[in-house]
Amino acid sequence: MATPIPTLREGKTTIRPIRLRDARLLERELLENRGWLRKWEATNPHGAMSFDVRSSIRSLQANARAGFGLPFAIEFDGEFAGQLNLSGITYGSLSSATIGYWVSERFAGKGVTPTAVALAADYAFFQVGLHRLEICIRPENAPSLRVVEKLGFRYEGLRRRYIHINGNWRDHFCFALVAEELSTGVLRRWLDGRVPEGAGVVPPSDWDASLQPGTHPR
Repeated sequence: MATPIPTLREGKTTIRPIRLRDARLLERELLENRGWLRKWEATNPHGAMSFDVRSSIRSLQANARAGFGLPFAIEFDGEFAGQLNLSGITYGSLSSATIGYWVSERFAGKGVTPTAVALAADYAFFQVGLHRLEICIRPENAPSLRVVEKLGFRYEGLRRRYIHINGNWRDHFCFALVAEELSTGVLRRWLDGRVPEGAGVVPPSDWDASLQPGTHPR
């Protein structure tokens, strides 16, 4: 069953349904941020595949109509800033989803990403009724690691060679929240400074297991 995709705002940050008419803006941002985004992009282990922005948006919308995803465009102060997608949505006894996102380099450091993630998470927990949300992040992706620390996503473990990214199978750190951990929501808890200390911290043993010597980003 399809779930409505709302428009949600906090300050200058907005998340809204992604639309076909976003294709030109999306293509421009992807091209202008190629160097910024390439190292985090999922790739096909069987070889390069052509990528069409309009087809990608249609696929996200079809997945949403089937009830398996919630694709958002991220805006900052009225400008297209990136994408956020709740994917792999399941209901019933699991009631979970995975959150993925990217923002253009010029919006980094403005609080756009944690705000967008918090807005989407609160909608998923309190309106859609999901029980668990997961974010998986490469150890080298320091900006995304700061997002889960800010929002208090709990570290759950190392997933070895988990996703094919930028031409190879990459380790990921897994973080999650469940509905029982929240009362006022992800956004309010963060803005009110009530995120539990130590949330999102990866233990040294998993850093050692995931990174080659000399590549620790922290």
